[in-house]
Order: sequence, then structure tokens, then C-alpha cells
Amino acid sequence: MSPSSRAADGRLDSRPDQPTGASPGPGVTRLDLGPGAEALLAVPPGDLRPRPLLVFFHGAGGTAEQSLAAVAELVTARDVLVLAPTSTGTTWDLIDGGLGRDVAVLDAALAQVFAGCPVSQVAMSGFSDGGSYALSLGVANGDLAAAVLAFSPGFVSSPGRYGRARFWLSHGTDDPVLPVDRCGRRVSAELLADGYDVTYEEFAGGHVLTPELVTAGLEWWLGAPAG
Repeated sequence: MSPSSRAADGRLDSRPDQPTGASPGPGVTRLDLGPGAEALLAVPPGDLRPRPLLVFFHGAGGTAEQSLAAVAELVTARDVLVLAPTSTGTTWDLIDGGLGRDVAVLDAALAQVFAGCPVSQVAMSGFSDGGSYALSLGVANGDLAAAVLAFSPGFVSSPGRYGRARFWLSHGTDDPVLPVDRCGRRVSAELLADGYDVTYEEFAGGHVLTPELVTAGLEWWLGAPAG
């Protein structure tokens, strides 16, 4: 199967391996992906060592910078790497014309991260359209990402199922953009019916991503911090 058809199926080929390239230092690094492609990597302080990696997808009209502003401080405080791509269109390819271009960019970004950083485990996450994208790619790549954290997602749609990721979803009961009945509740029920391990949490609020929600998702994934 050609790389392009793999991307059209939502499949990611890159896998964690022994790093072979230069390691990025602590802070934010802009990956070199060529024209029209953007991804930022946030690296926690401290010596190079195996760390979990969280891939975070922004909502419609968002950017990698906005993703890092929303989650990077909390995530890197848990000694976790954050990879934040920017969609090549106004939103992710799955929603805007079909899987392919953003999957290919993500695969190239992951290859660079794995070449420079030892990665112990991978999770996918996102907000709104990005939450839908994380769920869909998580179903298609459960053999890479063992966990998915979706904040206020709208749907899950994947052309194939690989591996068995576990899922954590949150949704506001007063969400005016993606109503909870036809989004969070329906999506979590669909995943449960498909036999996945699903944790679903609702909160009193709208279409928002708060530090408290990010913390709750991280604790589900990584466990509560010591202390």
C-alpha cells in the first residue's frame, strides 16, 4: 500500500524507536515539515529520557500555537511531550474533504519526534473538531496511540479499526455548538457499543476547554500525580 493510500485510510506509519537524530532541547520547537505544513513540539525541562507523548488537535480555525497555549503548561508539568500540528485547511482533513493531507503531515511530524526523542507511550487528544479528529484517528491507530482524550467532540468516523485504544471524553451539558445529546452522549455510547473501554464525563458548562478538564483527562491517562 502506498503512503498516500495509507494516509487516506487515516493510518500512521511512524512508531517510537531508538532516537537517531538531534534531540530538541526543553521548550517549544517548530518542526521542519516543508511549505504549508506546521507542527510544534513542546519538550519539558530536564535531561533527555523516555517520556509519554500527547498529540493535540485544535478546534476549527485554530492553530498549533493555540493548542499549546491551552494545554502545554499542564501537560509538560507532568513530564509529557506535546506535539501540536496545525490543520492544512480551516479544519482537519476528515471534516474538510477527506482523510489524507493532515494525516501525512502528522506522520511526518511524528517521524521527526521519534527520531529525536525517546517516547514511552502515545495518546491523542483534541478539542471540538480536534476532539472528533482524535477519536477517529485513535480508532484507526489504536496500535500506536493506546489512549485518546477528547474534549467536546462532535463525532467519531474511521475507515478502519486497528488496536484497541481506550477513550476518555468530556462534554458540557450546555454546549451550544455541539449539543451534548447528539455529540458527547451519542459518541460515547457508540464507542461503548463497539466494545471499547470508555470513560465519559459531563460538566456544567458550554463549549470550552478549561485547565480543570485538561487535568482530569491527564489524571485518567497518567494517574494522579504524587504528593
